[in-house]
Amino acid sequence: MLANYLIGLREGLEAALVVTILIAYIVKINRKDVLPRIWIGVGLAVLLALGIGALLTFGTYGLSFEAQETIGGVLSIVATGLVTWMVFWMLRTARDLKGHLQGNIDRHLVGGGIGLVLVAFLAVGREGIETALFIWAAVKATGETTLPLIGAGLGILTAIALGWLIYSGMLRINLSKFFTWTGAILLVVAAGVLSYGVHDLQEAGILPGLHALAFDVSAAIPPDSWYGTLLKGTFNFSPATTWLELTVWLAYLVPALTVFILKSRGGSRSARSAALPEATHTSSSTAHAAV
Repeated sequence: MLANYLIGLREGLEAALVVTILIAYIVKINRKDVLPRIWIGVGLAVLLALGIGALLTFGTYGLSFEAQETIGGVLSIVATGLVTWMVFWMLRTARDLKGHLQGNIDRHLVGGGIGLVLVAFLAVGREGIETALFIWAAVKATGETTLPLIGAGLGILTAIALGWLIYSGMLRINLSKFFTWTGAILLVVAAGVLSYGVHDLQEAGILPGLHALAFDVSAAIPPDSWYGTLLKGTFNFSPATTWLELTVWLAYLVPALTVFILKSRGGSRSARSAALPEATHTSSSTAHAAV
């Protein structure tokens, strides 16, 4: 449930920030007449995410066990790829997101504002698709439906509330730190989803090594215990893990987390370096004026 809450919170806050930036800029340039187009795009994006979630949930009914496991494994790998891309994309573009979105608005206002529907749809729809895929993978991995959906729903509601507070000026948060910490956690969660996808493909007979276990701690961590369920729901931890699952988990997480940490630290140093000359220039100008 915690992992799904974080997914809902992070993806929801990204979408909320996008909508907040779009609306604030449109209000600022006195074009409130095109606001309905923004909401149409947001609504279509939400419908797309719900449709994909329904298709993933009900579309595999009636298929053979092997087919269901194959689809589950492939989509888990796709979900891992999307979340990984999302984490690094936000790390790279978070500082320029506002300017990028405002530039899109300026371009599409020239044509009467119809393109704003597409701007909002693409910006929010990306987050919705990623959320639907990742939540579906978590539901399939845990075998439960209610708790993952409740967790994701609470995360999205929290994100909406935070977005409104930010828009109204009643809340200021360090978004850089927020996305850095949640990004690192999501990479760990994504590693578990990827490992579970490999297990699905082993169950389907596509990948070998289903019975070659790296460890089996089921006696110490029963899958049906509260802590076993917590580990499964949060990190997709399996008490009985095959060598292939463990290898894939390590092969993904170690380099991904290392690169993420290095890039996040590099971005922080760049921001501080950029701020230093500006502060120096301001101080020099002030001193010159005083003379």
